Amino acid sequence: LKWFVDGSHTVHWDCKGHGGAIFTMGKGATSSYSRKVKLNMRSSTETELVTADMYMPEMLWTLYFIQSQGYGAECIGLYQDNISTQLLMKNGRFSSGKKTKHIKAKFFFIKDKVDDGEMQVIHCPSENMCSDVLTKPLQGMAFKRMRAEPMNCSVDYEEDDEKETAL
Repeated sequence: LKWFVDGSHTVHWDCKGHGGAIFTMGKGATSSYSRKVKLNMRSSTETELVTADMYMPEMLWTLYFIQSQGYGAECIGLYQDNISTQLLMKNGRFSSGKKTKHIKAKFFFIKDKVDDGEMQVIHCPSENMCSDVLTKPLQGMAFKRMRAEPMNCSVDYEEDDEKETAL
């Protein structure tokens, strides 16, 4: 079970961030989400952490649902491109300082799930983070590369305009 979760810091007019998540079990996205983050954050690290916390109910539900269907899923793979956020998720207060004290409940919840073995935080380079397409206004080749995995199509996929105009 792979979850790609990404957040963009202060992209809305009120300086709130935007978060996106893509769930996949192989090829293509099984589900995807794109939501405005409801809190103002001080850094991109905090935005990424709050975004991951925002999608925790969906992540845990998919794990529990797949397990209840009799499949041997052991944990969720949470793919994250921000190394500081990964450290907060894995180490909790040992990676936290005075500037992250106000969001401790969010990373302690995620850390508990990591410690319980229900979640594994995995590094994903930014150029491979397919959930970027849900959080940033990508154009050109960057857009084509990021849409290819969730849509399970080739990077050079083009719509056939003649069929659409004929209908």
